[in-house]
Amino acid sequence: MDVTEIAGLWDRVTGTQPHPALWVVLATAAGALVLIGPWPVWRITRTTVTIAHEGGHGLVALLTGRTLEGIRLHSDTSGLTVSRGKPTGPGMILTAAAGYTAPSLLGLGGAALLGAGRLTALLWGATALLLAMLPMIRNVYGALTVILTGGVFFLVSWLTAAGVQAAFGYLAVWFLLLGGVRPVFELQRKRRRGGAPDSDADQLSRLTGVPAGLWVFVFHLVSIGCLVLGGSMLLDPDALA
Repeated sequence: MDVTEIAGLWDRVTGTQPHPALWVVLATAAGALVLIGPWPVWRITRTTVTIAHEGGHGLVALLTGRTLEGIRLHSDTSGLTVSRGKPTGPGMILTAAAGYTAPSLLGLGGAALLGAGRLTALLWGATALLLAMLPMIRNVYGALTVILTGGVFFLVSWLTAAGVQAAFGYLAVWFLLLGGVRPVFELQRKRRRGGAPDSDADQLSRLTGVPAGLWVFVFHLVSIGCLVLGGSMLLDPDALA
């Protein structure tokens, strides 16, 4: 690859692309609702949310100076991120709080990119994040899911037409925004039934002394707030201008 080709790729990544028609935006929102709706479907697609959830734990652990020892993704859509460092304090609190908020915040960032017309940056950025996450995966199922997800983003960005890329990008962002909401309600339901005694909210309660129910409420605020704000960016990109 010569300098001209590299420059062309850089321009492609950093350049802007036209916004799709409103019907595409609405259709992809409907498609995302289908992907998070019926349990047999959600049972499969929820793994993508788990990747974002555990990736959020891992990224914040690194940013706060903790040692990230590994991430596991399981076929039942659960996951586990192990980091080493001080067991209390701001770093541990931020790491624990990052999981349930990560999918929604990633969706919000994706909505900002799409609203600014930076579709290629979104697709390549997602591929890069998944590639960076891969070395920290510690089980075969987790590695396969991350490779498959990253491969889909790469193939769509490299091989498909602009219209397909736009539909895929909007579907992915809507999925993160909507898919970030449902796990918090699932957590609330489990805790009401006496389940999930070691959930992120319960860990945060032990770390901070703040009731776990209040942490669940914070997760709700973040996920629903990101959905409202991100959805407005997708539906009215001119508002970002």
